[in-house]
Amino acid sequence: MAAELKSTSEGRTMVLTISNPELRNALGPEIYAAGVEALNAAERNADIRSVVITGEGATFCAGGNLQRLIANRERPPAVQAESVEALHSWIEAIRTFPKPVIAAVEGAAAGAGFSLALACDFIVAADNAVFVMAYTTVGLSPDAGATWSLARSMPRQLASELVMLAERVGSARLAQMGIVNRVTPAGGALAEALALARRLDERAPNALASVKELLSDAPANTLDAQLAAERDHFVRNLHHPNAGIGIAAFLGKKPARYE
Repeated sequence: MAAELKSTSEGRTMVLTISNPELRNALGPEIYAAGVEALNAAERNADIRSVVITGEGATFCAGGNLQRLIANRERPPAVQAESVEALHSWIEAIRTFPKPVIAAVEGAAAGAGFSLALACDFIVAADNAVFVMAYTTVGLSPDAGATWSLARSMPRQLASELVMLAERVGSARLAQMGIVNRVTPAGGALAEALALARRLDERAPNALASVKELLSDAPANTLDAQLAAERDHFVRNLHHPNAGIGIAAFLGKKPARYE
């Protein structure tokens, strides 16, 4: 069975399911391309307010296909570079996507699977989920933005431990580190992620897009630059129709229904 990225809808949420059960949902070029295409479609569709990424069955994603990597060792380095660039296009699409993206993790999130979860805005994980930066175990270094995400999320010493030792880490410990947002009983990650998505779907999409952009840009900005960006986003959002809807609803003590 060929690897694929299945796309379905749950209300205003697009659900992307990594499907490669024979290889524990290992990633490949066809999934990268489908991921970028799906996010482009979701960005154009005003009815879609959020995206959930999950894996088929009991595993989120085992990372890269090691058999394909072995084969690529016999080919020019440019072949693997092209494959990594395709994966990175998907990661960049997630990070720059103007709507919330939630990872729903059951079972293992290994290697690039862990990196993929880190690229999302939220991580919901089952209590028996296992995360492992498996790269150094097979003599490799990370890709898919793992070092970027971890270096921004925790002290260097903790990031070094996760990446260099490549030890299996449970969802509870990652929640203590501030990496995982919600821990659920086994089998409940997708339902919890969809519940979180429904809460986000009720908020003004333009405001959420601003928050995502501001949070992404903040570490590289000086305080002055960040204050200027916050000013510009605030003014733009104040003059958006959704601010009128939100303020009127708050003053009227009724739920807002944003455009």
